[in-house]
Amino acid sequence: MRAIWKGSITFGLVNVPVKLYSATEEHDLQLHQVHDADGGRIRYERKCEVCGKKVAYEHIDKAYDDGEQTVVLTDDDFAALPAERSREIEVLEFVPNEQIDPILLDRSYYLEPDSKSPKAYVLLRQVLEDTERTAIVRMALRQRTRLATMRVRDDVLLVQTMRWADEVRAAEFASLDADVTVGKRELDLAKSIVRELEADFDLDSHVDEYQEQLRTLVEAKLEQGEALDTAATFGETEDEEGGEVIDLLEALQRSVEKKKAGSDASGGAASSSKAEPAKAPAKRAAAKSGTAKSAKQPAAKAPAAKKPAAKAGTAKAAAKKPAASKRKSA
Repeated sequence: MRAIWKGSITFGLVNVPVKLYSATEEHDLQLHQVHDADGGRIRYERKCEVCGKKVAYEHIDKAYDDGEQTVVLTDDDFAALPAERSREIEVLEFVPNEQIDPILLDRSYYLEPDSKSPKAYVLLRQVLEDTERTAIVRMALRQRTRLATMRVRDDVLLVQTMRWADEVRAAEFASLDADVTVGKRELDLAKSIVRELEADFDLDSHVDEYQEQLRTLVEAKLEQGEALDTAATFGETEDEEGGEVIDLLEALQRSVEKKKAGSDASGGAASSSKAEPAKAPAKRAAAKSGTAKSAKQPAAKAPAAKKPAAKAGTAKAAAKKPAASKRKSA
């Protein structure tokens, strides 16, 4: 990773030199626009309205127009701002972890110690962990003064920029002002669905299906061209059974039944897969004996509760039959 900012954390009279790294990256497949008629690349050019010439990035400044006048701001103007010149991550306060509303969080950055001795860095990290507090900090980054949180993640200090109070919209919806009563039956069914889906969060178990399918589509088109059959590539998809369910109670009941049916099916599949290895010796013994009853045996499945006894009997029979067949052939 490449550091995008260098400075220091300050709290009290303590100074902790650090480097700032972007903690996240996009995994989306990069696409560009083309003309649908001939596939020609669509490009956006930076062209001056006055002279009509293309303009390179190094010759582009920013401006503010109030409707009557235009003020041009150069890179030197931005660099002259006191906040932009600051290289400090100033700790304003330490707050309880649970008081940070996730809606306020924006981009994430790692902080690496940037000194010969990381003792001050480790001290700050340990204090945040022991006190279960999050530091609220202020810093200048990319021509903006930013409010941010600083906490510990995997033994590394993590800075997450925050939105300002006036950047969060109020959630005011007239539809939520209606007086709605939720019945006990509906609440019980909803809670049962929650219990069925309870789990500890594991980010690695979730995948970006859209991006995976998009990559599959691109690879298939590279191999097959425009003659690609998407149904063959992704398989036919069936619509959900039934139409829109208007009754909330009915929808909850169906959800519970569907979840229960799925659990039973997965449980049955797991039981049969576990039993298969134990049946293999019995199948081989049956093939050697050549009896019609033994030949039909693999198709007949005993109930799950009786499987252990069936295995024992089959194993004894399998042990005796090969000896009998040998004496007969002799």
